[in-house]
Amino acid sequence: MNEQSSLPPVPLADSIDRAIQRVGLSIAWAYVLLVLVIMTQVILRKGFASGLIVLEELQWHLYAVGVMFGLSYAQTTNSHIRVDLFYSSFRAKTKYIIEILGILILVLPFISVIFIHSLDFVADSWRINEHSESPSGLPWRWLVKSVIPLSMLMLGLAVLSRLYRDTVLLFKGNA
Repeated sequence: MNEQSSLPPVPLADSIDRAIQRVGLSIAWAYVLLVLVIMTQVILRKGFASGLIVLEELQWHLYAVGVMFGLSYAQTTNSHIRVDLFYSSFRAKTKYIIEILGILILVLPFISVIFIHSLDFVADSWRINEHSESPSGLPWRWLVKSVIPLSMLMLGLAVLSRLYRDTVLLFKGNA
């Protein structure tokens, strides 16, 4: 059981988290497709001595989509990696304060910078109809680049949900 599920209920945050988790679980199917693409590429390379560039590019596109949207899923389930030397021994109130400060000082500014800078990056890609430089590569590279701002919006929503949850719990008195 992760820490998130052991927290007292906060209805608004719970609803947001569930919606993000549904999206995350849907996008997780990209990993099933990724495994199939990798297996196909390995069979083509090792069995027939000819891989396909389109499959190689599809691999990193699928991986990118899974990782980028997986960030918000990990945030809502509190399954992301954290260095926990002292945190587990803190009182609940201290944990809420640390989470709130971490979100406000570190996470939200990071997400904002990535989101803002990704907009021009994606707009330029759309403008030039960016595609693979390889003649047999994938078209529409702008599509996978569009994942960056979309996933940052979703991660921002997940982080704001956590900020709301921790703030409510901090002042609720259950700490």
